[in-house]
Amino acid sequence: MSTRTLISPAQLARPRGKALYWVVFAVVVGGFTLAFLGPLYWMVSSGFKDTQEVIQTPPTLVPETFAPENYSRAWEVMDLSTLLFNTLYYAFGALAFQLVLDVAAAYSLSKLRPIFGKAVLGMMLATLMIPATVLVVPQYLTVLDLPIFERNLLNSPWVIWLPSVTNAFNIFLLKRFFDSIPKELLDAASIDGASPMRILWSLVLPISRPILGVVSIFAVVGVWKDFLWPMLTLPDPAGQTLNVGIYSLSNGVPVNVLIAALTIASVPTLLIFLVFQRNIMSGLTAGGLKG
Repeated sequence: MSTRTLISPAQLARPRGKALYWVVFAVVVGGFTLAFLGPLYWMVSSGFKDTQEVIQTPPTLVPETFAPENYSRAWEVMDLSTLLFNTLYYAFGALAFQLVLDVAAAYSLSKLRPIFGKAVLGMMLATLMIPATVLVVPQYLTVLDLPIFERNLLNSPWVIWLPSVTNAFNIFLLKRFFDSIPKELLDAASIDGASPMRILWSLVLPISRPILGVVSIFAVVGVWKDFLWPMLTLPDPAGQTLNVGIYSLSNGVPVNVLIAALTIASVPTLLIFLVFQRNIMSGLTAGGLKG
């Protein structure tokens, strides 16, 4: 069976076809690289410039002045250590709740098959079609006066943790992976006397490490990069996240120091991606084919 490609092997073997192919390839790859890495390079390099060089027009491609003290100054002036601790606290708290509740929901929908399970899954997936900004007002009114408990959750970690649990995309990813686990394997464990909870803990979770890693990364990065919701629900400066704290303290701060602070705030998520990029891809593709 022949493989269909944009350029046939015969055309690619010709000098003109090969040259055209590599020119198009270089332009496309170079364009995407510039589009994605250009702003990142500008942010990092601007953190090393002095105030006058940052705001000058046209901007300099390579810093003419080298001021690494901008980063240490940003760390001290904006109290990034406290903001970083707050963000880590919120992110890993949200991760813990998502791993417990989202895994339980996905396992129930996949293996326990409750009544109206498909309808429930369909309604959850339908929420992915709703823009996040549309839900801001109803969510804010909910945490302002939590139904049944009648508590105000503003300025508490719960205002970050509880909304993060309702993640239909993560539940769908987990369910798709659980669907790929052979039913015969679970039936064998059930015949040996294992309860559904024991099967989940001792059998399903150990072989679900790839998708659990992906969900963990999404949970941490989702809280880390969020800005609008923490800005509305965490008005107390002592409990703000990294992004909101930098925004709140930006008045009167030199532009180069502010950019240095933004660079520091971006480093953790970039490191997470660089370290776990293979896990992200393997976890997303795992479960695509049933074994």
